Amino acid sequence: MLVILGGYSFKSEGQILQDKEIVQFTGVVVGKDSTMGIPGVHIYVPKAGRGTTSNFYGYFSMPVLTGDSVILSAVGYQKQSFIIPDDRGENINEFFELVSDTTYLDEVEIFPFPTEKDFKEAVLALRLPSDNISQDGMGEEVLATMAATLPMDGGEAYNNFVNQQFYQAHNRYVYYPNPISTFLNPFAWAELVKSIKRGDFKKKKK
Repeated sequence: MLVILGGYSFKSEGQILQDKEIVQFTGVVVGKDSTMGIPGVHIYVPKAGRGTTSNFYGYFSMPVLTGDSVILSAVGYQKQSFIIPDDRGENINEFFELVSDTTYLDEVEIFPFPTEKDFKEAVLALRLPSDNISQDGMGEEVLATMAATLPMDGGEAYNNFVNQQFYQAHNRYVYYPNPISTFLNPFAWAELVKSIKRGDFKKKKK
C-alpha cells in the first residue's frame, strides 16, 4: 500500500513538472529614482534553490519554470517578487525598479561620563575660585607681569617675524640704500685718470 501511494505521489509530482514549461527569464534592474542599473542584485527562486545576480549594468538572465516565484533583493533596497507567467512564450523580458530601503535610527546623545549620575557628581565636586581670590590673583600688576613674561604663541611669533622682515626691507631700500659700486662707472674712471696725471698719488718729498 505504501509503495503504491509513493508511486502515486512521485507520479503526481512528475506530472506537475511536465505541466510547467522552461522559460528564459531576462531583465534589467534599476533604482526607483535613477536610470542607472544596480549591480549585484540577487535574483533567485527560493523554492527551487537556484538563481543568479545582475551584472555591472543591472542585466541578468536565467532559466526558470512557469509559475515560479522569483525574488529580487539587494542591500539597501526593498525586496521585490515576480511570478513567471505561462502565457508569454519561451522568453520573458522584464524591467524592475527597486525602491531604496532607508532606515532612520533614533537620536543618540553622547556624554563624556558613563551615566548622568556620574556627570552630576563631577559637576558638584568641581571647586571654583571665589571672587576675592580671583580679584587678588588677577590684578593689573599681575596681568602686566604675565603679559611681559609669557612667551608668544605660534600666531604671534609668525606675525612678529613678518613685521621684522618688513621693517628691515623698508629701512634698507628706502632710508638706507646700499652704496652703488663705482667699478663700472666711466665717470669714476675718468676722475681716477685725472688724479693720476696730477700726481695726487705720488709721495711728497720731505
